[in-house]
Amino acid sequence: MPDVTKAETTDSARVDAVAPPAVDAPEKGSGKKSEKARSLWGDAWYDLRHRPMFWVSSVLLVLLVVIAVFPGWFTSADPRDGDLVHHYLGQPQLGHFFQPDWFGYDQQGRSIYSRVIHGTRASILVGVFVTAAVTLLGGLLGMLAGYFGGWVDSVISRIVDIFFGLPFLLGTMVVLNAFAERKVYVVILALACLGWTSIARVTRSSVITAKQADYVTAARALGAGTTRILFRHVMPNAVAPTIVVATIALGGYISAEATLSFLGLGLSDPTISWGIDISEGSKVIRDNPHALLFPAGMLSLTVFAFIMLGDAVRDALDPKLR
Repeated sequence: MPDVTKAETTDSARVDAVAPPAVDAPEKGSGKKSEKARSLWGDAWYDLRHRPMFWVSSVLLVLLVVIAVFPGWFTSADPRDGDLVHHYLGQPQLGHFFQPDWFGYDQQGRSIYSRVIHGTRASILVGVFVTAAVTLLGGLLGMLAGYFGGWVDSVISRIVDIFFGLPFLLGTMVVLNAFAERKVYVVILALACLGWTSIARVTRSSVITAKQADYVTAARALGAGTTRILFRHVMPNAVAPTIVVATIALGGYISAEATLSFLGLGLSDPTISWGIDISEGSKVIRDNPHALLFPAGMLSLTVFAFIMLGDAVRDALDPKLR
């Protein structure tokens, strides 16, 4: 009589040796999810969501934008209404939250808190529109120079070198002096005239790297036109460094506007600006430092928020820093 048990054991061992090992399915409710391939932007967003610095800066910037768009939600006091008799350099009442005397009064009897709130609009407008202008101009010229090369690159690069050699603040002062009245759009134009060179250089370098990729060569071999290659293949893969530089530079443009207003060459009354208030507060800083500290603190907080956001975006978009 054959040994059935031994035969079954042998057959079972053969099957186990041939059959591939079973893969355990994720248990229901275990929290395990199948990983999906993410694009560069999807990977960057995943990384940003786990950075506290990104969320802190984003909350600050959203709050600043809301203040700039709806200043009436935060104060009902008129920032231009002064009362020299009762409010001349009145001291801050730190317990009176969101009241006109919260930050005290300046030398014209105006509420510093109200002026800080209403001054947010001019600074945000200047920063955002200057950044948009220099990104469009510098990005376009840098993309053309990097993609076409040759004489196009030589001409654009020499133009960039000429503008880059001009001192930024000094050149902006010269442009502003050409206008009799310096409104917000005039300051935006002056800052944008000299602020696009860094964006152009960064974009040029990124495009030179991107156009040598295999997918660009394949698109060119398949007969894709120059416009399609530039805007469908090169630009999406070369725009990340430009976004990082633009985000960090935005805070710098806000600081530059405040510097020009402090020197009396930027925005002027009746426009409300932190730079104007800092300039006036510096005259009484010894006896009444609050007239200077509150607008200067708001300016520093805004610039700091944009720099933090730029650092977070840079770390997320640069795979070498992960």
